[in-house]
Amino acid sequence: MRLVCVFICTVAYAQHDRIPPESTFVPADHPAIDYYKAPIDDPVTRLAKKMEAGKAKLTYDPRLGYLPSLLQNLGIHVDSQVMVFSKTSFQAAKISPANPRALFFSDDVQVGYVRGGEVMEVIALDPKQGDVFYTLDAAKTDAPTFDRRDVCMQCHLGPATLGVPGIMVASVYADSSGMPAFRLGEPVTDHRTPFGDRWGGWYVTGDSGTQRHRGNAMSHDPRNPGMLDIRDTQNLTTLAGRFDPAGYLTTTSDIVALLTLEHQTRITNLLTRIGWEARIAAYDKKPNPQIDADIESAVTYMLFADEPPLREPVRGFSGFTKSFAERGPRDQQGRSLRDFDLQTRMFKYPLSYMIYSPSFDALPDSAREALLRRLYEVLTGKDKSEKFARLSDQDRAAILAILRDTKPNLPAYFRE
Repeated sequence: MRLVCVFICTVAYAQHDRIPPESTFVPADHPAIDYYKAPIDDPVTRLAKKMEAGKAKLTYDPRLGYLPSLLQNLGIHVDSQVMVFSKTSFQAAKISPANPRALFFSDDVQVGYVRGGEVMEVIALDPKQGDVFYTLDAAKTDAPTFDRRDVCMQCHLGPATLGVPGIMVASVYADSSGMPAFRLGEPVTDHRTPFGDRWGGWYVTGDSGTQRHRGNAMSHDPRNPGMLDIRDTQNLTTLAGRFDPAGYLTTTSDIVALLTLEHQTRITNLLTRIGWEARIAAYDKKPNPQIDADIESAVTYMLFADEPPLREPVRGFSGFTKSFAERGPRDQQGRSLRDFDLQTRMFKYPLSYMIYSPSFDALPDSAREALLRRLYEVLTGKDKSEKFARLSDQDRAAILAILRDTKPNLPAYFRE
C-alpha cells in the first residue's frame, strides 16, 4: 500500500522574515520525549486494544466503508463534518471541488475521509506525546487495523504546528480543480484570524450575515489566481448541487464546527509544546525561558484575548452547535465553557474548553501550576492589563465560578 500522510497537510508556515520562537522545533527524539518509540495512550490505541480483545468491532458499510463505524467507535459526532476541496493532501489526485475531503473531529481525535481514497486518516491525541498519526485501509478486510504513519511528520511537524507534531487549518487560493496557488501563500488560521481571511479552499455552510469569508470560492483565471469567483459563496444552507452527495454522510461543512476546529488546533499544539519543553528542561536540568513565553501565549489564547469580534451573528445548520454544548460539564447554574455565544464572539464564557483535556492535566506540575496561576491572576482581576481588557468583570467571575464547579484538582487558591 502506498504510504499516505494526510489530513490538513502540505501547508507552509505563513510568510515571515523569521520563525517566531514559539514555532521553533522541539526535538522529538530527545530522551525525555522519544516520540517515535515511547508507549502511546490515545483513542486509537485504546480502540485497537478493544478490537484485539473482541470488545469492539469495525463494521463495513457498502456505501461509506468503515467511516460510520469508525466515528461511532471513536465517539465523534457526524455533525462535526467540515469539508476541504483544495489539494492540500498526499491524496491530492482524488480531491477536488467535485470530490472534497470530509473531516470529523472531537476534542482528542480527528478522522479524514476521501471518497474513493485508499485509506482513512486518523489523528489521535496522546496526553503527553501530542498528536499521533494513523491510517486505516479503506478496503474491506476481515481484520481492519490501524497503521501508525510517522512519515506524516514531513507535514505535521514544523513551524505551522509550533514545532511539535500537530494539525493546522490553512486558507488557500484554489482553482476549479482544487489546486492551490502556492505562490500566494498558505497561511495557518485560528481564532485570531480576521473573518475575511478564513477558509479558502474549504466548503462552508452557515449564516454569517454580511461578514464575508473565502469559503466556497474558486479562482478561474490562472493569470490572476488571487481573484476568486465569490458568486453564491456566502450563507449556504447546504452543499447539495456542488458535488454528488453519494458516498458522504452529510452535505454540510458547518461554519461553527470550522470555528471550533480552528481554535482547537492551536491550543492543542501549544499544550503539546509546553509539555515537551518542560519535560526536556527537567531531564536536562536546564531552565528554558521559552517555556514562560509559551505559557503566556497559551493563557492569552485560552482566554480568547486575541479573538477579533464578530460584527454580526453566526449560525450553523448541522446540529453541531447544540451537540457540542451538550457535552458539558456544567456548573451549579447550568453554565458551561462549551456554551457558544456566536453573537459578538465564539463562546459565551471565553475560556477554552481544552482546559478539561487530558493534555492539560498531563502537563508537568511546574508548567501546569504556572499556567493555572496566570489564569487565576486574570480571572480574579489581579491582572487587568490591556490585552485582557475585553474580559469584563462579569466574564471573569462567571468563568472562575464554572471552573470551581467543574474542574477537579484545582489549586486551593482557586477556592479562596
